[in-house]
Amino acid sequence: MFCTKVTEGVYQATKNVEGILFEGLWDIPRGVSINSYIIKGDKVAIVDGMWDEESVDELEQCLVDLNINKEDVEYFIVNHTEPDHSGWLVASGKINPNAKIICNKKSKELVEHFYGIDDRLMVVEDGDVIDLGQGHKLTAVMMPNVHWPDTMSMFDEKTGTLFCCDAFGSFGSVPEENYDDKLTKEQIDFYENEAVRYFSNIVASFAMPVKTAIKKCAELDIKIIAPGHGIVWRENPQKIIDDYARYADYQKGVAKEEITLIWGSMYGMTKRGVDRIIKTLEESNIKYNVHSVPEDNWGEILSSAWNSTGIILAMPTYEYKMFPPMSAVLHEMGKKKVQGRKAFRIGSYGWSGGAQKELDAILEEGKMNWDFIEPVEFRGRALDEELDLIEARVKELIEIVKQTVNN
Repeated sequence: MFCTKVTEGVYQATKNVEGILFEGLWDIPRGVSINSYIIKGDKVAIVDGMWDEESVDELEQCLVDLNINKEDVEYFIVNHTEPDHSGWLVASGKINPNAKIICNKKSKELVEHFYGIDDRLMVVEDGDVIDLGQGHKLTAVMMPNVHWPDTMSMFDEKTGTLFCCDAFGSFGSVPEENYDDKLTKEQIDFYENEAVRYFSNIVASFAMPVKTAIKKCAELDIKIIAPGHGIVWRENPQKIIDDYARYADYQKGVAKEEITLIWGSMYGMTKRGVDRIIKTLEESNIKYNVHSVPEDNWGEILSSAWNSTGIILAMPTYEYKMFPPMSAVLHEMGKKKVQGRKAFRIGSYGWSGGAQKELDAILEEGKMNWDFIEPVEFRGRALDEELDLIEARVKELIEIVKQTVNN
């Protein structure tokens, strides 16, 4: 853990986490940071905490390094009760057993059930103010369903800092100077890529609440965005807000001028068609991503699909249905509301087809509203004329994607 100064009276305690599955599900090959914030007025508040109880000792050391007495910490603020931010609450009494735990009504229920804490809880509502003194007045800003139904932010009137927990966050481990004004353009680009992956994996199902939260942010004089994961935006906080607004808009289908190819093959029959698809994409003037299932992790696939206006699916029929790994990925896309894509499908079959029927059922169940051009199915090994047809259909999809994005 390292502790750095954000701005006057505001400090950040950050810990990088690597080598785990985030939420027990999402691969994070480049890690993720857990950010906690210390605000020092006449009173002291710790905004959000850490993943585990062991981090409390490190937070204590941060307080020592900042010449802050533990007894002056009067508030622990829970913006979001997911355990990666609240897992330290039981042990937080080591810092000050008398400190109030500030949360909203929904968070109160979760804290009680998760940790058995029913005393010291102080419930706030939208617009309530916690005055720490020396100008640090924290206003509660409810952002329900920006990931969890209990999500809120705290806005510091003095510094213009929005402590927003899972809103405006990103994956990616961070350096000690994890501020946008301390990073190179290449590093900013890296965190933008990690932010869209975080959004598509964690927040995508709640794109509409994100838009609502962004409207509330427009009413605040925000100078710094301080999220629970990722870098702190204090030079250009509007960038991450605009990025999230764009990511939310991608949900309905018009995203970047990109195509994502997702494919699986049992014995190489479908791969023969995939090779022609990739060759056609390479020869075109369009960005594309290629993912194979089940080899590639879902998080990377979702990130590519979220960015892409066009999707190509290539998979065989398996026992009268779709190749199971493809079915699983598409179900997850439905849950994350990857909607309105322009799409094309190819696939091989042996004694019987059936993949199309299951695909239609998944699309209907997820209300995905994908617009498909005519698929190309072939029995066993694709013939040369079928490969030529695949190439023609890919070119057709490329033109549709370009027209969709640029109109």
